Amino acid sequence: MNPLIPPGARADRLDTPTGRLRVLSAGPETRDRPPLLLVHGGGSDNAAISWHGLMGPLAERRTVLAPDLPGFGGSMDVPPVGGADALADVVAEVMDSLELTRAIVGGVSMGGDVALNLALRHPDRVAGLVLIAPGGLIPLFRNRATHFWAWAGTRVPDPLLLPLVRLSGRFTRSAVRAVVKDPGTLPGPVIDEFVRESRRPGGGLAYTRYNQASIGRHRMLNDLSERVAEISAPTLLLHGEDDPIVDPAGSRRAAERMPDARLVEIPDCGHWAQSERHDLVLERILDFLERVDPSPAP
Repeated sequence: MNPLIPPGARADRLDTPTGRLRVLSAGPETRDRPPLLLVHGGGSDNAAISWHGLMGPLAERRTVLAPDLPGFGGSMDVPPVGGADALADVVAEVMDSLELTRAIVGGVSMGGDVALNLALRHPDRVAGLVLIAPGGLIPLFRNRATHFWAWAGTRVPDPLLLPLVRLSGRFTRSAVRAVVKDPGTLPGPVIDEFVRESRRPGGGLAYTRYNQASIGRHRMLNDLSERVAEISAPTLLLHGEDDPIVDPAGSRRAAERMPDARLVEIPDCGHWAQSERHDLVLERILDFLERVDPSPAP
């Protein structure tokens, strides 16, 4: 089966210091305005899954780029690098290899965590942020008991952990449907690709490494809630009100603390707002892009 490619996008391979990564691209190749650089989520996600319905419409007026991070999708053969800080440096490498000085950076879930780290570690590279149900903004995973067992799961030695990761691939279809409010909103090809990725050799390993770097025994190690005030880039946060994975409270706190941020909470929506409420998310992103970087006069 051929890999999923979003309508209107093309796939290329890009050499970076970390490895040869797959990068999806769409839209006009123009240097007169910053491109939109999109970072996918975790689990068995990749750029084509996260941004399947958005790349084409967003690319009508600007370049849109979406890399597969090490250990995900078309970059599965590149060894995972760990947490969101290391992944942010990989995104900076992608920008260097593409000779991009700045970009408007979008991220969903884990990708939102990566985008926040990029804005903190490489602030001059980020012209704006679009964060969909971003990770990296909660001090504790759900409650103390759940957090402890999540941490304990990340401490299992690889000889036991990796077979469990492979076994979990058998239940991916049910798991995907559980993170959204209405499973009927998810395109079939997107679900099929997510399942296929979870069953590939090495599928889920990179996300395991991210979780190992993110979940501490008593707290989240990647919680940036106290640092988001340092981010001056204009920011749009989009979060489903019924998200069962990432608590919307983290996005609320971030929107209050960031100098130039707006939060849109989306009713009747779970974790994958870009798929569940595609039209609304697209509209809000386009409005934000026009505010941050207006279209040139005809």
